[in-house]
Amino acid sequence: MTTEKQESVYPAEGSREMIDAGVFYGRKKSKTNPKMREFVLSNRGGIEIINLQKTGEHLEKAMGFIKEKVRHGGMPLLVGTSPAADSGIERLAKEFSLPYVMLRWVGGTLTNFKIISRRVEHLRKLRADLASGALEKYTKKERLEMEREVKRLEELMGGLEAMPREPDLLVVVDPNLHITAVREANIRNIPVVAYANVDADPDVIDYLVPGNDKARMSVSWFLGNVEKAIREGIAERATAKAQEVKEEASSKE
Repeated sequence: MTTEKQESVYPAEGSREMIDAGVFYGRKKSKTNPKMREFVLSNRGGIEIINLQKTGEHLEKAMGFIKEKVRHGGMPLLVGTSPAADSGIERLAKEFSLPYVMLRWVGGTLTNFKIISRRVEHLRKLRADLASGALEKYTKKERLEMEREVKRLEELMGGLEAMPREPDLLVVVDPNLHITAVREANIRNIPVVAYANVDADPDVIDYLVPGNDKARMSVSWFLGNVEKAIREGIAERATAKAQEVKEEASSKE
């Protein structure tokens, strides 16, 4: 890891954007985790105000980490099941063909990955059999039950079909809501990047970005930065690959 000072890719000049998105809204003081006090600027009307300078600093580190992981072929698993995050998580995942969870975290997704993978494969087979007419030999009632099973599995695991192996990092909105996912990532030594309010436990998060994880505009701001980091990582990977091909071709001349 380099220790040279570099120009910020995600500078503090985005403070106006953060303010407009309501990133600075924390929680009631009684709900604030004492370990998160460093991210609190003040208290207004009983609500903690998040220090946006801290948010900017931590955003830069987190997005830099995501970009580097993606640049080297890393696969993020995106998690966000709250009304503020679910649609944004799904859109972002489909944009880059990434695995995601937007409805409910299935226990064991990471710690029992082989079992989850078999369930995903079962979903694929059931869907293919239904589409090909291979289930016509079953009764109408049995086919109806299978169709219901496909729908149920798609809701639970449809977003995991793009996850052929364990993810290289977990990107989660509101870690308190997804503490099981975070703990499973910790057990599997999978780095966690989280957009978290001041009621979160920073000890279980590798790259924490403090902010309002309950409001759609605020979450959209965070996911917009994640999208930018992923896109830059993919672009840099393509550039590096093109350079390798060029150098290999030159060495053969």
